Order: sequence, then structure tokens, then C-alpha cells
Amino acid sequence: MNVLQIPRMIFSFSEGWDDLIRFHPSIARLFALVVLPLSLLPPAMIYYAGGSYGEVFVRGVTPEQWHVAAGIFFLAELLTVPIMAWLIHLVARANNMTTDYHACFTLAAIAPVPLWISSLTLFVPSLAVGVVVGALGLLCSVGLIYRGVFALFSMREDVKAFQMATVIAGAGLFMWLILMQIVLIR
Repeated sequence: MNVLQIPRMIFSFSEGWDDLIRFHPSIARLFALVVLPLSLLPPAMIYYAGGSYGEVFVRGVTPEQWHVAAGIFFLAELLTVPIMAWLIHLVARANNMTTDYHACFTLAAIAPVPLWISSLTLFVPSLAVGVVVGALGLLCSVGLIYRGVFALFSMREDVKAFQMATVIAGAGLFMWLILMQIVLIR
């Protein structure tokens, strides 16, 4: 799995996906090489931005509060991926699809990559820039979910794939909003 293939995977049903299916990395390998390192980006950026210019994002929050929020956010992210894999598995079963947890975990591990990378915009002390790039990251994640449903679950029905991708993206957005609340509440 080459993370540099992610941009092509957003727009293609086969590029990158075929390699991922062929190499079939284990859940532990996906977690160790994709989820763990990339999920460190948002907390690191929250830690940095909150400590450097947190007032730009939320007034009255101390750098120490940002730092605690970053740690909680990281733990919550690590829990979110397997929870999303479980939800994807439920959605697949509800749509009478036979798929294994591995394919669901693979999709749950790949889909948030654009969101994790979009956190790098926190180097720029601007809420507007963060919102715009975050929205683009969300759209890219939705593209990965839609293409991933086709590739990983061997689907060929557009309507069913779109329905599944919509439900999965909705659940993912809900989880991401919960993660954002963790940061804002702290």
C-alpha cells in the first residue's frame, strides 16, 4: 500500500485499489503503517496550533487545554477506525453483501487519509483556510468511500454502491463531528 496512490484512488475505481486488493495487507499492518502514523497528524497540529495561536480558533482556551484536547483527540481517532469498520460491516450486511471485516477495516483505514492530511493547514493561523481545506478533505474522503465500496466489495450496481457510500460517509461525518467536539469542549 502506497499512500502516494491515494489521490488517484479518489477518482479511480481501479488505480491503487487493485494493488491494495492484490497485496491484501493485514489489519495490523494497515493500522501500524497507515492509521497510526497519519492519525498522529491532527493531534500534533492541534497541539502546535493551540499552543501557538489557539485564540484564532477558539477564544479563552489556554495552550494547556489545547494540549490535553490533542491527546484525547488522538485516542478517540484510534478508536474511531475500528468502530467505523464495524459500522461499514453492518451497512454491507444490511445491503445483503457478503464481505469480511478485513475489507471493511481497509476502507475505514483509507477513507480518512485526506482528513488527516488536511490537518496540516493548521500551520496557517486562519479558521477560513482550515474550513475550506477541511471541506475539500471531506469531499476527497467521500470519493474514497464511494470508489472503495466498488473496489473492495466487488460491487457493480451504481445505486447500491451510492447508497452504501452515502450511509458510510454520513456515519463517518458524524464520527468526525464528534471528534471535533472533543477538541472544542476541552
